[in-house]
Amino acid sequence: QAHLVESGGGLVQPGGSLRLSCVTSVRSFSAYSMGWLRQAPGKEREFVAGLNWSGDNEYYADSVKGRFTISRDNAKNTLYLQMNSLKPEDTALYYCAAHTSQPWGFNPPERIDDYDYWGQGTQVTVSS
Repeated sequence: QAHLVESGGGLVQPGGSLRLSCVTSVRSFSAYSMGWLRQAPGKEREFVAGLNWSGDNEYYADSVKGRFTISRDNAKNTLYLQMNSLKPEDTALYYCAAHTSQPWGFNPPERIDDYDYWGQGTQVTVSS
């Protein structure tokens, strides 16, 4: 059973920054695409950012392009999300997730259902 543990969430003012981390016990972490997804109150879970196994192909939701950066450290089994210029609409529970059904894939998935291991989430609240 894989474990993913997110941290780094909190309360931040609009325009501020946060860096989320996700430490995993996913076996062969370095072989899999990883992603960040979020769910705001009353809304469906949505894709935020994805990164392939080697870290050289990344996708972002249009709503976060130019503000968020996903990265990974395979030696530490850790995924990151740097969030800048935060907006109130970024308020959500943020999850990291692993896509393990296709190791060494070039394109990280954007479909929620393609992620098969999830963390418990870390809350991000953007408010003045």
